[in-house]
Amino acid sequence: MNRFSFFSILFLGLFIFTSCGDSSVDEETGLANNFHIEGQITGAANQKLKIEAQSQQGVIEVAQTVTDASGNFELDGNIPGMGIYSLSLGENGKNAVVIPMDVDDQVVLKATKETFAITPAFSGTKWAKPLTKYMQLFSDFAKKQMEQMPKITDQEKQMALFAQLKKPILQFSRKQIRKDPGNPVNIILVNLIMPSQETGFTDWDPANLDDLRAMETAFQRNYSDSPITGMLSQQIAAIDSQYQSYQQTSSGTMAASEIALKNPAGTELRLSNLKGKVVLIDFWASWCAPCRKENPNVVRLYKKYRGEGFEVFSVSLDQDQNAWKAAIDKDGLFWPNHVSDLMGWQTPLVQAYGIQGIPHTVLLNREGNIVGIGLRGAQLEQKLIEQLAKK
Repeated sequence: MNRFSFFSILFLGLFIFTSCGDSSVDEETGLANNFHIEGQITGAANQKLKIEAQSQQGVIEVAQTVTDASGNFELDGNIPGMGIYSLSLGENGKNAVVIPMDVDDQVVLKATKETFAITPAFSGTKWAKPLTKYMQLFSDFAKKQMEQMPKITDQEKQMALFAQLKKPILQFSRKQIRKDPGNPVNIILVNLIMPSQETGFTDWDPANLDDLRAMETAFQRNYSDSPITGMLSQQIAAIDSQYQSYQQTSSGTMAASEIALKNPAGTELRLSNLKGKVVLIDFWASWCAPCRKENPNVVRLYKKYRGEGFEVFSVSLDQDQNAWKAAIDKDGLFWPNHVSDLMGWQTPLVQAYGIQGIPHTVLLNREGNIVGIGLRGAQLEQKLIEQLAKK
C-alpha cells in the first residue's frame, strides 16, 4: 500500500491560450493560427472534433470543428509551444487520442470512428510515424493482454507474461529515443523507459539513464522554453540520484540501521543479533491489504530456506497491538522475530529506511549489510538463493 509514489509521473500539462476556428487569425483572441490538422475519419459524419490541453486551471479547449458528411475535417488553432494535447471525437471527450504537437505542425489524420483512439494513422510531422507505430504496438499489447492474462492465476507468472508482452513496445521506445532524442513523441514514450513504481530499479536497465540524458540534452537545445523540458530535467535528476542510492544499497557495502523494538510479548529484539544469517526485514501492517496478500509468499520462503540460514525480521507499522497480534496468527507468520513500536507512520524507522509504502522489504547478507530493497516474488527468491550460497 503506497503512502507516496516511488517515482512521480512526468507532468505533461502546459499553459494553453484558447483559440479556435479555421481562419488565419482567431477573431476572439487575436492570436495567429500556428498549427493545422486535417484528414478524414470514416464513419464519423457531422461529429465534433476538438483539441484540448491540461493546465493548472484545468482542461482548456484549444480549437474545435465539425466533420462533414464524409468525415472530412480541418482544424486550426494557436498553441504557445511544444506540448501534449488531447484530440477528441464526439461530445463526451472519451474517444480521444494524445498527440505531442508543436508550433507550425501540419498534421494529417486518417482513421475510422471505431479506431480513432486506438490505431489512427498520422502523417505530416516528424512525430507522426513513430506515434502511429507506437499506437499499433500498444493496441496489439492490450489485445494480447486481455486474451492471455485471465488464463493465468499465478501472480509471478502473470508478471512474467506481462513483461514478455510489453517487450515490443519497450524495444521500440528505446530505439526511437536513441535514434531521435529530440522528437516530441518521446514525451509519450519516455515513461516506458523510466523505473516502474512496482519494481523500482530491480529489473531496470541502467542504460536507460544514458537515453534519458540524451533526450534531456536534445530537449534543452530544441525546446528550452517549454515547461516540459524543465520537468523532464527534474525527473531525470531525481532518477539519477535515486539510482545512485539504489546501487549503494544493493552492493552489500551499507550496513542496515539497528532496529531494537519489543515483540508482542514485550521482549526487546535486536536486528543485530541475527548477524551470520541472511535476513529479510519485512515492513508491513495488519491494515495493509497488499502486505497481507504478500505474506503467504514470505511464509513459503521461510519454510523453504530457514534451514539454510534464512530469517525474517518483521516490523509492523500497526498502532493497534491486538490487530497486529491477530494478523500474525491469522496469516501464519510463525517466525519468532516480530517487533513494533506501535507508532504507525510516525515511527523513526520510516525515515531511517526510506519507506515510502508498504510492504517494504530489505534483504541483508550475513554481515548485516543491505543487498536488496523492495524485492518480492521471484526476484526476492533469486537474490535470497544467491546470498545463502555465500558461506
